[in-house]
Amino acid sequence: MAFSHKLSPLQSIHYPTITPRKGQNNLTQTQKIDMEIQFQWKPRVLCLHGFRTSAEILRKQIQRWPEPVLRKLELVFIDAPFPARGRSGIESLFDPPYYEWYQSNEGAILSAAFPGMQSEGTALTRVPMIKFVILISGAMFGGIKFRVPKQAANAYSSPIKLPSLHIIGERDFLKEPGIALLESFQDPFVIYHPNGHVVPRLDDKGEETMLRFVEKIEKLQLQEG
Repeated sequence: MAFSHKLSPLQSIHYPTITPRKGQNNLTQTQKIDMEIQFQWKPRVLCLHGFRTSAEILRKQIQRWPEPVLRKLELVFIDAPFPARGRSGIESLFDPPYYEWYQSNEGAILSAAFPGMQSEGTALTRVPMIKFVILISGAMFGGIKFRVPKQAANAYSSPIKLPSLHIIGERDFLKEPGIALLESFQDPFVIYHPNGHVVPRLDDKGEETMLRFVEKIEKLQLQEG
C-alpha cells in the first residue's frame, strides 16, 4: 500500500478570529478549539494509492485513522492512470476497479522520488514545489526489480530536506528498503507498526507522531508567510 504525497496551496495557514453566534458564549474550550480547526487552512495531501488498488480503497483505509489526525489534513485522492493488468491482492477485501502506476510502482515509491526529481528539474516542473511527503511502505524508485528511469537517476543523490513521515511495518516485505530510504531524507519522522504491507491503523504513539509532524508543517508554512 502507499500513501503520499505533496502539499497545500501556497498560502499561509490562517487562524481567524471567531465571533460566537447567539447562544455560543458558553462554549467549552474543546468546542472552541474544534470551531477554530474547522476554519483554519489545512495542509493539502495528494494521496497516491498502492499497487492494483484505487483512490476509493485508500480513502476507506485512511478513514480508520484517528479523528484528530484526519481533521488536521485536507486529503485528495486520485486513481492511477492504468487499469490493473493482473489480479489484485485485495480482491477479497475491496471491490474493483483497481489501478496501477508506472512500471507497477506504488504511490509511495513514486512520491519518495518526486522531491528529488522536482529539485533536479526532471519532473513536476509546472506545479508548486512539494513541501512534504508522507510515505507508507516507501522505497527507492526501481528497487531490485526495475531499472531506475533516467529522470530519477539523481533523485536521492543529496539529502532531501523537506519534512517527511515514513510509516514502516515490522512484517512488511519492504521494511528493509523502507529503512534504507530514511537515509535519503533529513530528520525524518518515523512510525513503526507491527503489521505487514498495509495501511495501518494508528495507535496512540503513531497518532502523537503524526500530529507532531503536521505541527512542523504548519510552523514552516507560517514562517514562509
